[in-house]
Amino acid sequence: MMCMALSGLGFSQTGTSNLIPVPSEVKFSDGKYRLESTFRVAITGSPDERIYGYATRVLRRLDGRTGLFFAQDFLSAKDNDPQASLLIQVGRPGKVVLGEDESYHLSVAGNQVKLTAPTDIGAMRGLETFLQLLNADEQGYYLPFVEINDTPRFPWRGLMIDVCRHWLPLDVILRNIDGMAAVKLNVLHLHLTEDQGFRVESKTFPELTRMGSDGNYFTQEQIREIIRYAADRGIRVMPEFDVPGHATSWCVSHPELASAPGPYTIERHFGVFNPTLDPTKDATYQFLDAFLKEMAGLFTDEYMHIGGDENNGKQWNANPDIQAFMKANNIASNHDLQAYFNRHILDILTKYGKKMIGWDEILQTTLPKNIVIQSWRGRDGMMNAAKNGYQSILSNGYYIDLIQSTDFHYLNDPMPENIDLTPEQKKLILGGEATMWSEMVTWETVDSRIWPRTAAIAERLWSPSSVKDVEDMYRRLDEVSLRLEELGLTHEKNVNMMLRRMTGSYDIQPLRNFVDLCEPVKIYRRSSTREVSYTSYSPFTRFVDATRPDPEKARNFNKLVDSYLGSRDKNIAKDIDACLSEWMENHAKLAPVIEHSPILKEVQSMSDDLLKTSRLGLEAMNYLNKKQKAPKNWSVAAMEAIQNAKKARGQAEIMVIPGIEKLVQAAAGK
Repeated sequence: MMCMALSGLGFSQTGTSNLIPVPSEVKFSDGKYRLESTFRVAITGSPDERIYGYATRVLRRLDGRTGLFFAQDFLSAKDNDPQASLLIQVGRPGKVVLGEDESYHLSVAGNQVKLTAPTDIGAMRGLETFLQLLNADEQGYYLPFVEINDTPRFPWRGLMIDVCRHWLPLDVILRNIDGMAAVKLNVLHLHLTEDQGFRVESKTFPELTRMGSDGNYFTQEQIREIIRYAADRGIRVMPEFDVPGHATSWCVSHPELASAPGPYTIERHFGVFNPTLDPTKDATYQFLDAFLKEMAGLFTDEYMHIGGDENNGKQWNANPDIQAFMKANNIASNHDLQAYFNRHILDILTKYGKKMIGWDEILQTTLPKNIVIQSWRGRDGMMNAAKNGYQSILSNGYYIDLIQSTDFHYLNDPMPENIDLTPEQKKLILGGEATMWSEMVTWETVDSRIWPRTAAIAERLWSPSSVKDVEDMYRRLDEVSLRLEELGLTHEKNVNMMLRRMTGSYDIQPLRNFVDLCEPVKIYRRSSTREVSYTSYSPFTRFVDATRPDPEKARNFNKLVDSYLGSRDKNIAKDIDACLSEWMENHAKLAPVIEHSPILKEVQSMSDDLLKTSRLGLEAMNYLNKKQKAPKNWSVAAMEAIQNAKKARGQAEIMVIPGIEKLVQAAAGK
């Protein structure tokens, strides 16, 4: 028997849907709209030109999924037939700004699909829902009859991508913008300056990238391309220039800006470092004024992020001139000195028509109320901001680089029911952002850390708070994950590419079987371990890099165990036995691959432990099926083996061990 119970289904097999995010209101009814090669799209009303390109891309994606060879090519204003298969009615061009109307109404009934939206951005959101309705049966492809009224719960639904620690080039950004649009995210936050690199071209100060980027940065034309590309999908692009800390790359070319003498070099390691801009010099503000003026002209969004996090204050404490300045100006602490700095930056940004946002360290109640706080250290920071009259967004709990489970992120609500805020204060909670810090990713692994978990975060920020069925979320996520591939995202396909590199001429399937049961260690264990010292040029091509967060097969096995222990269902028992037997057999197939692939030697003992614990799991199932209590000596030895198997190796962990442990404990009568 094959271990089939761990595989997800394709198209929805019931009346339920695969929609992510779940709409505000959705009502399915009996009936199916059949798709044929004659399917055509028309657009009426007063849209922006970009909706024609968006609708064309949706049509091509639909054509690609169905293979129906639609005759319609590229949509234009002439495609306005009110009898078209899909009629899109748009009220006006939408503005790519915070708070724009993204609502839509979608109806599938009779012989037509109708999508109506006040703005073309709302129509874009509706088109993504339209695509997710696609289903199939023995007669072909169809859309279920449905009425949908939809609008987002929060206006700020973002993804932050750090392109600094590891350089992530243009194609990575563009494909992730497409992924964002598919799940209705609307803010791309680009972290552009850091100790490891300055990643945006300045023509006013070209030495910033010439000396501080290793040649890896976005030109201004590329930035304009990103902004155009995102705007065509109804997505804002917000830049972050991190000051006064995390400032090494600024100081490489301009050591005079720093709070301690240079010279400075680009940082190759990761962590919190000392280089910090000097907030007491007029020259610092003159420089930043010129730079921010240039960036304000380049980036069109009304918000500009100043970072403001993790200033350790060491350079300020050691600089006698800064200490004298603080004393002369009655500045009592480094926090107050940073508030002094922030007020100057706020004045500069305001002068150039920008609104300031920063990490929660910038919160200082003396600052004007028109700034936005991005809370990363805890929900308390967000609530404190709201209680003091400041708008905020939540990122705490959405740090997708920490390899936490999808359900952890999914149930992390910016505004839970029991939040201690007044109705007026609740209005100040704008939404949230998933944050993809890039210490432990490269261009070929970053998608696997962003997707598909970020789709669950997107649902949390769009859908009603009552939508929180974890099992249904996982069911829908498996389908959406596969659909994201058509946009060029590599979270699925790059796994096999990396495994081929590790195995050479050997069959990758045994290694794939093992990878699918493992994940990287969580939180900051990988970067803080003494096992490996990571730099920005280290190889990220090992077993741990091919594993993915919250692996589906491991999660489903553990769920299968829970179901069996609650029901003692014989069919579930057979599925568990099949999985355990398959994993035992896999070790013999994987052993010769590891023997000829030195890069895999670090996880050789993990494969052996999977063999041993799978055997123990089968023995435990035998005791349970016979309703016998396992001997004490067996239980003690089994639990010792389980504890050994829990140990991370190669900075990866076997994620089915918790399920096997439950079987052993149950057999032992615990």
